[in-house]
Amino acid sequence: MPSAAAAEPNQELLALIDQNFHTHRENSIVHGKIIEIRRQVVVVDIGAKSEGIIPVSEFEDEEFEVGDEIEVLLERLENDEGMVVLSKEKAAHKQNWDAIVGVYEAGGLVKGKVKSVVKGGLMVNVGVEAFLPGSQIDIIPPKDLNEYVGKVYEFKIVKVNDIRKNIVLSRREVIEAERAEQRAEFLESVQKGDEVEGIVKNITDFGAFVDLQGMDGLLHITDMSWGRINHPSEMLMIGQKVEVLILDVDKEKERVSLGLKQLQNNPWEDIEKKYPISQEVAGKITKLVPYGAFVELEQGVEGLIHVSELSWTKRITRPSDVLELDQEVKAVVLAINTEEQKISLGVRQLEPNPWDEVETRYPVGHTIKGEIRNLTAYGAFVELEDGIDGMIHVSDLSWTRKINHPSEILKKGEEVEACVLEIDKTNQRISLGVKQLESDPWSEIDAQFKVGDLVKGTVAKIASFGAFVQLEDDIDGLVHISQLSEDHVAKVKDVLNVGDDVEARVIKVDRVERRIGLSIKAAEYSEEQLKKETAAFDALRPSSDLVGLEQAFNLATEEWRPGEESGEEEENED
Repeated sequence: MPSAAAAEPNQELLALIDQNFHTHRENSIVHGKIIEIRRQVVVVDIGAKSEGIIPVSEFEDEEFEVGDEIEVLLERLENDEGMVVLSKEKAAHKQNWDAIVGVYEAGGLVKGKVKSVVKGGLMVNVGVEAFLPGSQIDIIPPKDLNEYVGKVYEFKIVKVNDIRKNIVLSRREVIEAERAEQRAEFLESVQKGDEVEGIVKNITDFGAFVDLQGMDGLLHITDMSWGRINHPSEMLMIGQKVEVLILDVDKEKERVSLGLKQLQNNPWEDIEKKYPISQEVAGKITKLVPYGAFVELEQGVEGLIHVSELSWTKRITRPSDVLELDQEVKAVVLAINTEEQKISLGVRQLEPNPWDEVETRYPVGHTIKGEIRNLTAYGAFVELEDGIDGMIHVSDLSWTRKINHPSEILKKGEEVEACVLEIDKTNQRISLGVKQLESDPWSEIDAQFKVGDLVKGTVAKIASFGAFVQLEDDIDGLVHISQLSEDHVAKVKDVLNVGDDVEARVIKVDRVERRIGLSIKAAEYSEEQLKKETAAFDALRPSSDLVGLEQAFNLATEEWRPGEESGEEEENED
């Protein structure tokens, strides 16, 4: 049996252990020593009533042995088995969290390794798990987030939620801060005229933005090449390294203008000596547009062949009808504008202009034959040769008839004879006439028709004021409504119809106005009666009662010509 003296030390030891046990608080970090390593757990002594255990998995990727001193989190002082519950991982997490909070409050940066891609961004290990939104990964939106996995970066902590234990990071703010510092240094060191190297950061329709050590410079499309380019992507691509010239620096607005073509010789210098007016040149078609074709004469120098300069005679509506992209062509220099860097070219000038000798081939007064190529409301186009047409105006189709449309006597595709009336080389026009092939019957009308003559004809047109009768040689005479009958006539159609054969007396011949007045009721008159009727007819008001043929024909409601059906079936105007 132990002595009383031996029992005293044991009481002191128990008191000391009990004191140490009560100084340890749950959820606090304590020091411990590894005293045993088992298959599943590691036994750690923290100076409590009993040892604590930690799963071996918490020591993964880390070497350890008996006797090592470690820091652990005291989760529980005693579990159901009377053991102290400890955690090495949670101790590290708590320490890291406290450190992260300290960095966040101080506004510092933290290093971390990207673990995985998650919805909306990346998960990063900075000692604890943190979220990096996709918008905060870089200043340029990344195309593939997987390229960041496994890499270590510096981050700024932008948000900490201590309750939810959430941390939000930003790599973009770190990059922007670095670029701001680099930008300030760049603006201080660079000046107009310097050559610098940059990387194409972005491409737009109007140019490209080039990264110059944290400073974005604009390379406008007009400063990329001395020649014409349709889009900056024809010359540059994102990520490409380029040597550029500083054209302008605005330190206050932090803007830099760049040039690429300025590093090369200007091909437009002495352009008039290289390409004098009227010189024949060769080049390649680079672009076809509705109004012409662009031809590259040399790198950086283009000329335009306007659609009107492609042919002397052919009607070319679109250059693409006769030219192709990349086609090699020859042309003649027509004009140069050095200020606007434009060269006008012509293809037709390589051949003689057929209009220069058109007066020799088609002299005025000469009779020609040609095929009717087209009919319009105002005339007919006759093809004289390939690309050269003459036009017969509707007024030059007949001496005696009022032709409303050339289709009344002409057909497309038929051959016609005509007389050359006039040539306008400047506007490339040839005027033709059909009626000029015959003499004007009105020039000898006095010999053909005299007052008092009894004539026969066919009703060709009917108007409210009278009827037109077709006489010999296609000449029309007018029977006024007052000359239809001795009785009162309310409507012309009550007495006559288009196509009726009539006999009438000539009571008026006016060669100047090209009018013949007829009277049906005077057909049986005596000479004395005829004189009175002629006097009465002369008294009619020309403006209304007796109009000129052209105006009267426009007012007529019915018309008949030989070979056509009678207009009797048509409805007459009252």
